[in-house]
Amino acid sequence: MGELFDSPSGVMAIGRLDEDSEGLLFITTDGKVSDHICSSKVFKEYHVQVDGIITPKAITQLSEGVEIGFEGTKYITKPCQAFILNPIPNFGVRAKKIRDDRHGPTSWISITINEGKFRQVRKMTAAVGFPTLRLVRVRIGDIQLEDLEAGQVVEVAEFKI
Repeated sequence: MGELFDSPSGVMAIGRLDEDSEGLLFITTDGKVSDHICSSKVFKEYHVQVDGIITPKAITQLSEGVEIGFEGTKYITKPCQAFILNPIPNFGVRAKKIRDDRHGPTSWISITINEGKFRQVRKMTAAVGFPTLRLVRVRIGDIQLEDLEAGQVVEVAEFKI
C-alpha cells in the first residue's frame, strides 16, 4: 500500500480482493471498523462479467443460495440479491486481458452478499454454470466505487458502525 500513498503505520486492508479481482477496497487502522465491515451486517456489491448469456433460472438460483466448496466441505450460500445489469457497466479496459468476443458472448450481473467465503462470488457463478470472467466490487455498505480509478485513494471521514 505504501506504493499507492503515504499510509500511516498499522494500516490494514478490510476484506479481500484476490489478484484477479478489481474494485473498492477499504483500508484502516481501526480494528473495530475492520471487524464490523467483515461481519454479516455490511453488504458488499459486485458487478460480475460471466461467460455466456446468464438465464433467469441462474439468477434465481444465485438469489436463493447455491452449494459451493469452502475449506474442504460443501456450503450453501446465504440468500442474496442478484440481477442482470442492463446497460452493462463501463469499467474501461482491464489491465490484464481476459478474453475477447471471439470466445463467445458474455453478460454482466450484480450480486450483493453479506458474507465473504474465499472466492465466494466466483464459486457461486460457476455453480450455476456461468463462470466469472471479471469481478469488480462496487459497494461496501453505503460507500460506492463510483468513478474512482485504479490506484486512486480517497479518505472517508467516517464509516458508521
